[in-house]
Amino acid sequence: MKKVKLIVAALAILGLVSISSTTVFADGFSPGEGLYIGAFAASSTGIVQPKVTTNGTAGLGGSGEGSAAGGTFEATDGGLGLTGIEGGGWVGYGYKMGDLYAGLEGEMAAGDVKFRLTSSTAILLSGSTSAGDAVTLTEVEATKEWTGGMFGRLGYYINPDTLLSFKGGVLVSKFEVKSVGSTNYSEDFYGGGPSFGASLESRIAAIDPNLSIRMDTVYTDFLTANVFGIGTNSAANDTDRSGHNSEVTGSALSARIGLQYSFFDVNSLF
Repeated sequence: MKKVKLIVAALAILGLVSISSTTVFADGFSPGEGLYIGAFAASSTGIVQPKVTTNGTAGLGGSGEGSAAGGTFEATDGGLGLTGIEGGGWVGYGYKMGDLYAGLEGEMAAGDVKFRLTSSTAILLSGSTSAGDAVTLTEVEATKEWTGGMFGRLGYYINPDTLLSFKGGVLVSKFEVKSVGSTNYSEDFYGGGPSFGASLESRIAAIDPNLSIRMDTVYTDFLTANVFGIGTNSAANDTDRSGHNSEVTGSALSARIGLQYSFFDVNSLF
């Protein structure tokens, strides 16, 4: 009889533990569900492809100025490589519909993703070293200071604890471009375009049922932007004599890892 009572008591205790665990699990959000925030660290790479079309110069009567043919100089294969580290965050809202998922998300990141070109010998752009009016260049650097944008997300729950999702949207970046030479210049440029990515999120139930680890990758096409002067060194574009049309295009790829926490579901208000 005592053994029966002990078995019943043990089953009751196991039942209470099971109910308690189920309640805690039920109170937790699935990865990406509800209102969530997160933070990530990223390794980012990219490529910048410049294209410069010069108009050349046509001799001006009596000025003594010679003639020079124009041309197009373009990086058709490859380009200038961007690389660096970023850190940022996500904020979004997601709906779990059985095994399917849909949501909206915004993100912001900052870092030191850059390229730098240097020359040990000053490059003569115009003027003359003997006349003392030489305009020279020894270094050009471009840094992607920050990136931000919005995405729509669609996904599938591989299991209750793991979400595979894909997203599409637009990202915009701010670039600071600097040149070092006879005079130093700097200018800010903005580039943006369509962006696509994929994420894998998994619940860390052992710590908190609302906490997830997330691995994420995003590709951005920066389209094409016109670039003329840097700082006060504005380039005149005189179509009948001299000047240039300069434009850059490029893309970026960012691989991230971070933590994400869900904490509110609008359905709880109803």
